[in-house]
Amino acid sequence: MPQHTQNTQNTQNTQNTQNDGSGAPSAIAPLASISIDCPRPDDLVPFYSALLGLEEAFAADDRSVVCLAGAGPMVTLMRADEYVAPQWPDGPQHAQMHLDLAAADLEDAVAAARRIGAREAGVQPDPSAWRVMLDPVGHPFCLSAVRPG
Repeated sequence: MPQHTQNTQNTQNTQNTQNDGSGAPSAIAPLASISIDCPRPDDLVPFYSALLGLEEAFAADDRSVVCLAGAGPMVTLMRADEYVAPQWPDGPQHAQMHLDLAAADLEDAVAAARRIGAREAGVQPDPSAWRVMLDPVGHPFCLSAVRPG
């Protein structure tokens, strides 16, 4: 079987097993935010606000986390005290982003993600509000009870 045909067939099989009965693919949890590690979130607020047409929606008291919203998923700028800028494309430091997914029911979303191959990370900063998960090859993402308005 040609590679293109095989990939298309595998994609269709995956989509057909994860739908709501209408034939359309469904998600365990919709994308809520894209988080970007950086040394100082306030340094990036003007850039991402202008680039994406977003406005500040939330900030931690110490400004270590700033969320921008306006259209689609939020962009969350998060202070990383030992930030090392990525060197694209070959590293040695690769991109420093992860997905935050809004879950209607956090525990149900964690269970569903585990069923498809995710595992919970060893460190959970606030497990009642969000859960840090790892995909099958170790990339982090968060399932969150915090949903965009």
